[in-house]
Amino acid sequence: MNYNFFTLDCDDKLWSTIVSKSRVFDFYHTLSYNKLEKSGKPLLFVLEFDNDCLALPLVIRSIPGSQYYDATSVYGYAGPICTIPFDQVNIKVISYFQEKLVNYFKDNNIVSIFSRLHPLIKNDAFFLKFGLIEFVNKTVFVDLTLSLEEQKMQYRKTNKSELNQLRRKNFTVVEAKTKDEIDEFVSIYHETMQRVNASANYFFDHNYFYSFLHNTCFENKLLLAKIGNDIAAGAIFTVTNKIMQYHLAGTKESFIKETPMKLILDEARLKANELHLDYLHLGGGVGGSDEDTLFRFKSGFSNRTSDFKVWKMIVNHDVYDQLVKDKDIKDESTFFPLYRLHNC
Repeated sequence: MNYNFFTLDCDDKLWSTIVSKSRVFDFYHTLSYNKLEKSGKPLLFVLEFDNDCLALPLVIRSIPGSQYYDATSVYGYAGPICTIPFDQVNIKVISYFQEKLVNYFKDNNIVSIFSRLHPLIKNDAFFLKFGLIEFVNKTVFVDLTLSLEEQKMQYRKTNKSELNQLRRKNFTVVEAKTKDEIDEFVSIYHETMQRVNASANYFFDHNYFYSFLHNTCFENKLLLAKIGNDIAAGAIFTVTNKIMQYHLAGTKESFIKETPMKLILDEARLKANELHLDYLHLGGGVGGSDEDTLFRFKSGFSNRTSDFKVWKMIVNHDVYDQLVKDKDIKDESTFFPLYRLHNC
């Protein structure tokens, strides 16, 4: 078997070619999305074997106050992708790729790696005896291979009545077409992040939204709930490789009680069916249980869930422990990497 291991950065269009050949991928893996990353340098690690390939996107970050680096994933659900199902990849191929990754990490002073994995892409086989896989929570998805009637049967009863009420009140859902509509959505999104006390990482600027919505790698839709000329709420949905993702969303303070986001999600489901997609992935909440308000909101649209997991790996234990010691961190938190606990 012939092997060819290499890395690509965001200046190399071959990134897009390799991702597009993968059996299943999402917008988190694409060149356009990784170009938006500001925390470090995105790289695509690639192993070609015979006529197939494995690929893993990571973001390489410098560790402040040191000569070392670590790696993480982009915001969202990433992880490895492959041109064939992971359970069909020869274990020797996976072992070779793992060996090459570790050598790269060691040669480039990369201390630790953290990556969020994609709940709908079954890729656990890649991490066999390679770091640690941890379950985080459940995420909710709508199975679009079911009939429209079967999909609607999974709605919580209160959702059905509230959707009818919203339509009776003349709320409608439209797709944003103008810069003014995008700008108003951004304002509503920022207002929402302030209301929920989100961290600074969630306050994307206007240029981020313009670049995201006009990218060249994946389709997306900004859906707005309106009553008259007033925008009550909005959400961005991506469309990639049979998957629609519920990405960023916000509701105007004055319309919270009406919950217009429910109407947006219902319309997104209908659009996803028109596009003949397989999944509408709504994501998870904080804890992935009914006690979690966000999870409960999303699970009102479907009883189908998937497991959200993360991958953690320490390459250099001595340096990792020293970095934690230097920060005087005595916290027993499961946060990873621990040396970034207060400045991630």
